Amino acid sequence: MAAKVIVLGSIDGRLQEAFAKLETLQKKQNFSFAIVTGNLFAVDQDIETINKLLGGVIRVPLSTYFTVGTTPLPQSIVERIEKDEDICENLHYLGKRSTTKTSDGIRIVTLGGALDASLVGGQSKEQHLPFHTAGDAKILRGANTADILLTTSWPTAITAKSNVAIAPENRNAIMSSEEIAELCAALKPRYHFSASPAPFFYEREPFTHPSTDDEPEPKAITRFISLAPFGNSSKAKALYAFTITPGEPIASLPPGCTPSPFLSPKRKHTALDDQGRFSRFDNGHDRHGDGRHKRRRRSPPPGPDRCFFCLSNVNIDTHMICCIGTEAYVTTAKGPLPSQDHFVASGLTFPCHQLIIPLSHEPTFQAMGGDAENAFKDMTRFKEAMQAMVATQSKHKLGVVTWEISRGRGIHIHWQLLPAPFHMIRKGLVEAGFRVEAENQKYPPFEETNLGPATSEAGDFFRVWIWSDDGETSIQSKELVMRLDESLRFDLQFGRRVMAKLLGLEARLTWRDIIQSAPEEVEDVDKFKAAFKPWDFSLEE
Repeated sequence: MAAKVIVLGSIDGRLQEAFAKLETLQKKQNFSFAIVTGNLFAVDQDIETINKLLGGVIRVPLSTYFTVGTTPLPQSIVERIEKDEDICENLHYLGKRSTTKTSDGIRIVTLGGALDASLVGGQSKEQHLPFHTAGDAKILRGANTADILLTTSWPTAITAKSNVAIAPENRNAIMSSEEIAELCAALKPRYHFSASPAPFFYEREPFTHPSTDDEPEPKAITRFISLAPFGNSSKAKALYAFTITPGEPIASLPPGCTPSPFLSPKRKHTALDDQGRFSRFDNGHDRHGDGRHKRRRRSPPPGPDRCFFCLSNVNIDTHMICCIGTEAYVTTAKGPLPSQDHFVASGLTFPCHQLIIPLSHEPTFQAMGGDAENAFKDMTRFKEAMQAMVATQSKHKLGVVTWEISRGRGIHIHWQLLPAPFHMIRKGLVEAGFRVEAENQKYPPFEETNLGPATSEAGDFFRVWIWSDDGETSIQSKELVMRLDESLRFDLQFGRRVMAKLLGLEARLTWRDIIQSAPEEVEDVDKFKAAFKPWDFSLEE
């Protein structure tokens, strides 16, 4: 269904006038929602106006979305945001870095604030300060698509290949970055909105994104629009209305359409190379997991820019990402243990070997510090949603096994999730499989416990959750933990090895031997997304 949208330039604290204007327009046009670009509040916003907004005296006439611009949000607004309270009726803070789906099905990707190049090593923590990191922009590239991209900064080179003129004084005032350009190129939004830093309106010609050998015809067209501040004395355009339909295909190229102004970076191969470097979606295997590699001098662990579990790494296989939450995301595993048809008789037409990965680049939850609780909560939410999906899709023929390796010398903590036959779980065969394999490897025994985010666990450990639902009377879940001595040479394929034996898939133990083609990986992702959609809370956030 088509949504009618109105977008405003920076309001800069003129709340009464802006929302009064919106109310007049809403009575005539009946917009689905509004978006405010740039700054909603002034840098020295008066308390009286804020109190009128919070108290409902200043009325917001329709659902209105905003992000942080170039000035900090007022403290009273920040307090409500941090308490997860509504600011006021119809006014919604998108966050500084977010993916949001409106009730009309419009997907909005947001990156507020200016780039602070002095901050490195991942995403910014504060969601209300007027700056972002390169990591924030790279993380959002994992969203894959957007109907609307909302950024404070312009993308670098957006004026290339364009005949739309910008006055020199206005051009000098523009704040832009390569990171925003790369984000726009990755998401291919239908509309990209920003705020002009001076009283001028800019609408670039629509542009197509580079075609591929598989898709020679353009599949995406972006319109970049930067709005002048609301109520500016130059009478430059500060309001922009349009209609958008989610998923609508391109019928024809609009007049004046140009090629993309952005360069298209070449993708690099990301499989494990002959030097054994850390590889994305490799199921946590390291050099000595299968005993086929000689010991090498330990090199420093990769940072977020080289870690293939980090969305801030430019060399990522984004086609394997299934969904992204606020603190974690889900992918399919490269070289999945089950084949595509292994669980067909139980109702699953895809391997369902999934990885749940926190956005934070840390080897353990303990290392995350104050972020651990939220990361664990988001990961658990994904785990529980997938458990429910597997049980429902299989008509309770399958349960779920999830495991984690927590090592201080690790790289990026994550969970692996696999279905397992219900009867094997309820008969205790899965639990026995883990205990017996640990005994065979002369590892410490398992303990049944509940560590939660394990922020108080100083040492390394392996843990596994074994879950099943009979669909009638009981859901059973058990957490087994094996604490590991730091000197123990632990097989990072341990969880996969146990599951391979239980599922009769020992011939598929080594993931590198069964890597799928990219089309097969895309097929698995699409089937997973379709099955998981009723439980995928990330679509609503």
